[in-house]
Amino acid sequence: MAKAVFTTKLSPAYDDLPEERYHFPRTYLRQVERAVGDQIVYYEPRRGTADTASRGGRQVYFAVARVTGIAADPHNPDLFYASVDSYLNLDTLVPFRSESGTFESMLTRPDGGTSKGAFGRSVRIVPEHEFAAILAAGFHADPWEATVPSPGSDVMPGFAEEPLEFERPLVEQTLLRPFRDRAFRRAVRLAYDNRCAVTGLKLINGGGRPEVQAAHIKPVADKGPDSVRNGLALSGTIHWLFDRGLISVAEDLTILRAKDSIPESIERLLHPSGRLILPSDPTQRPHPKFLQHHRELFERKQAG
Repeated sequence: MAKAVFTTKLSPAYDDLPEERYHFPRTYLRQVERAVGDQIVYYEPRRGTADTASRGGRQVYFAVARVTGIAADPHNPDLFYASVDSYLNLDTLVPFRSESGTFESMLTRPDGGTSKGAFGRSVRIVPEHEFAAILAAGFHADPWEATVPSPGSDVMPGFAEEPLEFERPLVEQTLLRPFRDRAFRRAVRLAYDNRCAVTGLKLINGGGRPEVQAAHIKPVADKGPDSVRNGLALSGTIHWLFDRGLISVAEDLTILRAKDSIPESIERLLHPSGRLILPSDPTQRPHPKFLQHHRELFERKQAG
């Protein structure tokens, strides 16, 4: 096994969905095979599309995941799919070059310039210490931060979460549920500016903490990823309704409501536009595939 960097564009030329799969040509088969069972970090290049003249890519490492297997593309013998799980957005986008140089030593020429040949490889094997350095830069805001209960809460500090395991290396921590929950919550809240995506309300409690919660669109129980694109910032009541399939989101982002199941008092809280409020950053907006999964749950509830 080996750690690796997988490159994917804003508008990929291949059939990528980084949270679930990575589509790649035979050229990189050997490198991807080495990464099976191990973790990879995703990198977004300068080119935003397959057009060699395109720009708009952020040139950053943006998420970590784990490769679980490889399958041939049934429609093209020269293409393959790498299946992934344990996807998690980095807290902070990490540029490929820091003040001390590139995170991947292979990207730097002996004269200190950038190796365009190495940079042109969409899959790159990286040493453990370089992979760890990228994650350390991406998760510098510690997801193990202490949970402070809201005023009036009967939860005692130190007993609200599972025991912390500080002795584990950061690379291992990214696979653990408590770490992932904190990182996911912070990413979703930040993307939506602590505002409920359905009501538009932004509530801060007496302790200065946002009341909005981070909801998975496709549930973790259904193998939904801890991706900000699979998340919505929702108030507690809206989160409860959403998880039970009583509200959902249409293809045109209109809020769907179960007939005769939403109290009038809640109806009045919904945003006047009747549509989902989106993050300002297009890369953080809900992916249609995850919204479709939730909408199918909503439709089954209505049919039943």
